[in-house]
Amino acid sequence: MDTMPLFWKPYKSDITEFIEELKAKNPQLEDAQREGRSLLWDRNLDREAQTAWNEAKVPQQPYVYQTKASSD
Repeated sequence: MDTMPLFWKPYKSDITEFIEELKAKNPQLEDAQREGRSLLWDRNLDREAQTAWNEAKVPQQPYVYQTKASSD
């Protein structure tokens, strides 16, 4: 049989309390977050365009700022 300590109370961090209070004050917050996420992250990719982009990349030289010596 599990018994709880006499003065036990459930712990809730300050951050958790802050987020719960924020959501209680602004119930549309989660919907706005999902909408914002869908603008940037939840998108279907055009595989052909992505393949073309990857094939068009130019290889980078080991040290970017060094100019190539001219063969004079």
